[in-house]
Amino acid sequence: MYLRYMPPMGIYETLYAFLGAFGTYMGEPGTNPWSQGFPRTVALPDGPPLPSTVTVTSEHRKYPKAWGLPALREAIAAYYRQSYGVEITAENVMVFAGGRPAIVALLLFLEPDIEVRLASTEYTPYYDVLERLRRPYHLVHSGVDNGFRPPIPAYTAPREGRTLMLLSNPCNPTGVTRTGEELAALVAASAQDGLGLLVDEAYELLHDEPVSALAHVDDIERGNLFVVGAATKGLQAPGIRIGWAVAAKRHIEVLANFSSFGMGGVSHPSQCYAVELLDPERMRHVRTAVPAFYAMQRERYGRAFEDLGLELFSGDGGFYHWCRLPHGWTAQQLNERLFTRGAAILKGTDCDMERLGDDSPLSSFFRFSFGPLAPESFEADIALLGEALGEMRS
Repeated sequence: MYLRYMPPMGIYETLYAFLGAFGTYMGEPGTNPWSQGFPRTVALPDGPPLPSTVTVTSEHRKYPKAWGLPALREAIAAYYRQSYGVEITAENVMVFAGGRPAIVALLLFLEPDIEVRLASTEYTPYYDVLERLRRPYHLVHSGVDNGFRPPIPAYTAPREGRTLMLLSNPCNPTGVTRTGEELAALVAASAQDGLGLLVDEAYELLHDEPVSALAHVDDIERGNLFVVGAATKGLQAPGIRIGWAVAAKRHIEVLANFSSFGMGGVSHPSQCYAVELLDPERMRHVRTAVPAFYAMQRERYGRAFEDLGLELFSGDGGFYHWCRLPHGWTAQQLNERLFTRGAAILKGTDCDMERLGDDSPLSSFFRFSFGPLAPESFEADIALLGEALGEMRS
């Protein structure tokens, strides 16, 4: 075999198992995509319409620029300037085919001696990326005892050698969100010698007050701060595969050099569509409508889950609930009952960066996504989940 074997990311194991049990791909009509991390891709109640077309000219059929379409880079920079008061330009922005490729590229080009520091409960692909790139990493404890909210000093504490702090904010899977002084402390630490910070802000808009580390930046050119965003969640367009990294110009130069040989740029028409999404007037509407819709969903699903006997450890961001099953039941056992009913959740063990398997403290936890769910599916969702839990009790 010429290629080194690599297993799929944890959630895909659930998706493949679901397909084998139910006979249909998750997300198809008749299924309940509670395990899926994607948003509604139609206009939200009181939200702006999504562009339905994009003009493609002969110019857009040419190779895209390595660092991204100039109009999109400027639109992204302008959005952050207007929303968070940060002084950046288009030269501080690099466009990728989604947020995850941006994270992979940043970790790929870290200097060899840099250790990554992240929470022990975090976004599933971080484990896969760190392992495949053979990056050294150190885990900060994140569990029931600290409310899945590790203290900031656990990230910023000095260690031998240089460190890059990595976190999703709001956190996937927990929804815990760092704001105000906490987030400012992380950003300030990234300006110190030997410390850097990579913040994955895929869920930036999914918080009652949208939140970005860039609100706390005095000078983007000082220190080692990397902010990754995407059109995937808050902009409701996962299928266009557009993401970006914001950093000092010297770091953007490295990423553009990588694109010149390892990526070849990003789909020109997709970038044009993203420019439409980031229209300033439209974004003012988005920053109100998106948080409001998902706050409503978060609140009512949370109440219903507690009525079903689930214990919640969810934060106030994202579009997930982070739940613990009673009586030591496992998420695997729940999925076995959900599969036959056309539903699935993400097992907590997939978010365990320690990968402790059956011994994981997250065996009884699961992530429920209300991201793609229509408001009118609520009662049927709760009834179906209650039926599966009732079967477990009996």
